Amino acid sequence: MLDDVKTQAETVLEVSNIEVIYNHVILVLKGVSLNVPKGGITALLGGNGAGKTTTLKAISGLLASERGEVTKGSIRYRGNEIHHADPAETVKTGVVQVMEGRHCFEHLTVEENLLTGAYTRKDGNAAIQQDLEMVYTYFPRLKERRRSQAGYTSGGEQQMTAIGRALMSRPETVLLDEPSMGLAPQLVEQIFEIVKTINEEQGVTILLAEQNTNVALRFAHYGYILESGRVVMDGPAAELRENPDVKEFYLGMSEEGRKSFRDVRSYRRRKRWLS
Repeated sequence: MLDDVKTQAETVLEVSNIEVIYNHVILVLKGVSLNVPKGGITALLGGNGAGKTTTLKAISGLLASERGEVTKGSIRYRGNEIHHADPAETVKTGVVQVMEGRHCFEHLTVEENLLTGAYTRKDGNAAIQQDLEMVYTYFPRLKERRRSQAGYTSGGEQQMTAIGRALMSRPETVLLDEPSMGLAPQLVEQIFEIVKTINEEQGVTILLAEQNTNVALRFAHYGYILESGRVVMDGPAAELRENPDVKEFYLGMSEEGRKSFRDVRSYRRRKRWLS
């Protein structure tokens, strides 16, 4: 029932048939389209190099820093085109990206990192302090480590800091890139549970790029699977979890049970949508 409610919600972000080229010659995205409903968790799934991060950077306006550009199609946020907007302007519209790799200012403390997320706000120090306490409620470990230099904290603490910093900007939509990367399974579960709670309690819309298909589909409401810069499948997360192709290709499962890596790799050559 929750999935039905989410998928019927207002669309806040619409990506329509975009192509992205790097260095004027390397075609990375080849007609990607997706809709992100307000208040939902939408997952972008696929292996390394599928185009997930490029899609997020196209939305947030960060492609130019890597000599990439959207050459076809459009990206609209609340009906307004944003794919040619300055990244700072995109943040002001309410769209914030949490970069892959837990980017923090290593020389600053955890709390100083969090406060940098509020640099665009004009609602006063009291409101900022209130939101800082909100972040500490979601991430109590950060409150314990708030005076520690971020560069000396653990990978999990840095991921929490990166997400908390995004929340400090009071975003309407968060683009979350590979939050599970390099983290222990138990910590991955903890991070995703917190992301789910933030989504439910704060109403923050989340577009999540993730290689860990299994965990992403348990927390997302809707999913898109990318391969080689194209969307090859999409649907409600509950349906994708039960889809035989998804089980075979991305979860390492089949009707006969778990398959070996060699079997999965061999079968991937026969994917119906690539034939």
